Amino acid sequence: MPDYAFSDYLQFVLSGLSTGSIYALVALGIVIIYSVTGIINLAQGEYTMLGAMFAVIFYGWGFPLLLAFVASILVVVFIGLVIERLTVNPVRTASPVTLIIITVGVSIIVRGVALLIWGATPYSLPEFTPGAPLNILDAVVSRQRLWIVAATVMVLGLLYYLLERTLLGKALRACSINQLAASFMGIGAGQMSLFAFGLSAGLGAVAGIVIAPLTLVSYNMGLMLGLKGFVAAVIGGLVSAPGAVIGGLLLGVLESLSAGLISSGMKDAIAFLALFVVLLWRAEQVTPRLRLLLRRWTGAPG
Repeated sequence: MPDYAFSDYLQFVLSGLSTGSIYALVALGIVIIYSVTGIINLAQGEYTMLGAMFAVIFYGWGFPLLLAFVASILVVVFIGLVIERLTVNPVRTASPVTLIIITVGVSIIVRGVALLIWGATPYSLPEFTPGAPLNILDAVVSRQRLWIVAATVMVLGLLYYLLERTLLGKALRACSINQLAASFMGIGAGQMSLFAFGLSAGLGAVAGIVIAPLTLVSYNMGLMLGLKGFVAAVIGGLVSAPGAVIGGLLLGVLESLSAGLISSGMKDAIAFLALFVVLLWRAEQVTPRLRLLLRRWTGAPG
């Protein structure tokens, strides 16, 4: 095993934090929807793909990068609202497993439509601030990775303000805590579900846009991001926004360290190994809905 210097470990950690920031944004979208509706949205990764794709399209049409950023978020939010109205709202009272299967179907449909529209050819988006990578204590970090972390911090600040300082955010929190009590206060569960899906879509779009300059944008890029965001959400408890952020950052660092110190082939496997370990560790604390889903998947008796 080769000897690694401090700068090498720092390189792994910094890369992991930037990647983990993407997972954190995806996980936040999953947590917000689950907290309000009880649905584990396995189509969350497709919002990241759509955000990146529309950013590429708008930029190709001559939009300034910032305007392409904003326009793509708005379009993806609108798509998220339409998906909620067409697929989730009509069957809100269905079983959790049925709702989860619906989100899986939505993911497949969105990915298929994206393939028909944009094809399998990957696209690219330029870095927000082109230039040579930065040197931090002998670790080399690309400027786009700093943009990823900065965008995540900014989104977290805005999300905190929304949830803690605005009436709409407080209504969303109230609905996530107790829908029945919230309904007595005049807060409609249907409206909060719509808002949660729109907010979740926006978070996914931001994640897709900021990571697009580091990877090629393709119709299937959201699949793995969505799965890893789900792992991060489970690590964080599935109902905790701070936990989702911590879970995403932890997962990103673990992936980076395992790829650098062991093998690059471990990068994807470590996410699902982490999920397995967390589920074993919290076997008695996993939410009832998730336990029901696991029983259905494994065929275990109820």
